[in-house]
Amino acid sequence: MNLFQYDFMIRALIGALVIGLAAPALGIYLVQRKMSLIGDGIGHVALTGVGVGLLLDRSPVITAVIVAAAGAVAIELLRERGRTSGDLALALLFYGGIAGGVMLVGLSNNRSNASLMAYLFGSLTTTSRTDLVVICVLGAVVLAAMLLLRPALFAICHDEEYARVSGLPVRALNILIAVAAAVTVTIAMRTVGLLLVSALMVVPVAAAQQVTRGFRSTMAAAMALGVLAAGLGVWLAGEIDTAVGATIVVLAIAGFLAVAVAAAAWRALRRRPFTRTAEVEPPDVILER
Repeated sequence: MNLFQYDFMIRALIGALVIGLAAPALGIYLVQRKMSLIGDGIGHVALTGVGVGLLLDRSPVITAVIVAAAGAVAIELLRERGRTSGDLALALLFYGGIAGGVMLVGLSNNRSNASLMAYLFGSLTTTSRTDLVVICVLGAVVLAAMLLLRPALFAICHDEEYARVSGLPVRALNILIAVAAAVTVTIAMRTVGLLLVSALMVVPVAAAQQVTRGFRSTMAAAMALGVLAAGLGVWLAGEIDTAVGATIVVLAIAGFLAVAVAAAAWRALRRRPFTRTAEVEPPDVILER
């Protein structure tokens, strides 16, 4: 039976492919800045936004975008001014976000665990047409920004002081990355869930780094791996009846392991010295007088 004859599976596939393309395009900058776990922190803050939406009977997606973006910008400004270290900022995001979200969801009229689990671990097969439009539009905006501003964003991620001396708007670009991360996390909560979205940002990038050298090639390979994991994840989840988000992440990690093992084997093979055949001593030459 063809699972994609159903409209909800087609919407699930399109949404997953958009996230699989946009998340690694943003994630490569986070990995470059050694902030791979910021997606988890923003995901926890987005849960507070979901709780606000449920409490006020508004769209949880919209409130999650607003709250997550505000939290990401606040943490970026704190990091820039040096008033708190990176790990402490992430700790504030983790604990404050998850505690506020659970508390607000408990105060709302919709207290069912199923509703909360849908946001934490994703529920892509219940994505409506409106949700799909929001995912596609915001995903396209994030992807366009990450690709069009790639030279400037790479500069601040590689050497922020040099970028500032070169005249780049470092603060604005840092805030752009923070807001893009918040938007990506929020739209991906319908795909892989708030607790798993960071994996889709980081794992394809980590896999691509095993076989590529340049920044551009790494980004392209990571986006390809993200799309592949997302597409196969939706199909496999439909075939074996598992959670879509978890299946996508498991496939992404499996892809990373396969690429890492293959790359290690290839490097070991190249380092292995070639065995040469023993040279046969030439016969004695007798010179005639």
